[in-house]
Amino acid sequence: MNNSYDIIIIGAGPSGTAAALYANRLGLKTVIVDKSIFPRDKICGDALSGKSIRYLKELGFINDISQLNGSSIRRIIFGSPNHKQFSIHLNNPHHKFHAGNIKQGYVIPRKTFDNFLFEKASDITEVRQAFKFVDLLKQDDKIIGITGTQNKQKQKIYAPIVLGCDGAKSTLLRKLGLYSENNKNTAVAIRCYYKGVKDLTNQIELHFLKEILPGYFWLFPAGDDIANIGIGLSRDQAQKTEHKLSEILDQVTNSKHFKNRFSNSKKLEKPKGWSLPLGRIQRQNHGDGFMLLGDAAGLIDPFTGEGIGNAMASAKFSIDVCYEAIKKQDFSKNMFSKYHKLVWNELGHELNISTKLQNAAKYKTLLNFIINKASNSKEIQDILSGMLTREDPRKKLTNPLFYLKVLFSQ
Repeated sequence: MNNSYDIIIIGAGPSGTAAALYANRLGLKTVIVDKSIFPRDKICGDALSGKSIRYLKELGFINDISQLNGSSIRRIIFGSPNHKQFSIHLNNPHHKFHAGNIKQGYVIPRKTFDNFLFEKASDITEVRQAFKFVDLLKQDDKIIGITGTQNKQKQKIYAPIVLGCDGAKSTLLRKLGLYSENNKNTAVAIRCYYKGVKDLTNQIELHFLKEILPGYFWLFPAGDDIANIGIGLSRDQAQKTEHKLSEILDQVTNSKHFKNRFSNSKKLEKPKGWSLPLGRIQRQNHGDGFMLLGDAAGLIDPFTGEGIGNAMASAKFSIDVCYEAIKKQDFSKNMFSKYHKLVWNELGHELNISTKLQNAAKYKTLLNFIINKASNSKEIQDILSGMLTREDPRKKLTNPLFYLKVLFSQ
């Protein structure tokens, strides 16, 4: 067949581009299709977690990342509902789990970061922009490719494996009949870029405010005196409030605790919202001829809302399974179940503990207690900083007895 590949990748975000890059290392022929034309914006908090840094190092891009327009991060500030704060310094050798933490983080606007990965992927694989995925191609009930349109021209692309990397609103999910929005396992967030916010230095800030529990207000420097400002909370809670997210964001930035920092600032855009399918549950992420990656697989961290690191992890695991499937010419659901096991063996522990932390975040008294304790406890600081800075999964931090001991023994 003409126009045929080993793998078709739908979506050119971090999971799709990382999948192509890992596939190239194994000699697999891929094509990426995406409905957008790059560079394009992606609504996000823009912070790169420790796990994101791990995979960028593995792909050999970390030096390039440090040169992109954005901000270098050395501290994390946590704020409690009663507005007590404490800071964690990333490069602190006295922290118990310091060996697994990044020494420096980054906030890079997704328009810049995703385009960087897109260009790296374009160097090693075919990419089709402005391509609208329409449907799956099947023969004898087996996936053999996809159909789509590009520049109003109908196209057929053939491959025995299709990877769904097209985000939380995945078209592939809908075509497979797997799309659903479960309020309990979905969060909503809103982002707005500001210019001229005061006291933007080398820190990211997460403020757990009573107005948005379980969730938080974030304030991230994004380079050139620009700040990425936003709030995220559970969909359940969002539906209970009488205010729109944009109104809550305005209330927070105009509150007595933050008003001075925003007194000379200017909004650079109309606030934009999006949904986040949380990794609180194990969704179906594979079947005959397909696997789902990143946000399409619902792998967003329930506590931090971060998804890039888990998306890149899913890319690596999916390609390992693709390689084996192609060698064996076995594209069955049973073969691709190995992908599900790899993902959840690697990420399941931390997604489980993040779910517990998100549940605990509903209670402002408990959060006040934890953050107040954290201001004097290196171990609690390790736990909280590990949500964003550890390169490897935080398996050491998943024993509930550990948390009880830390919280009540000091």
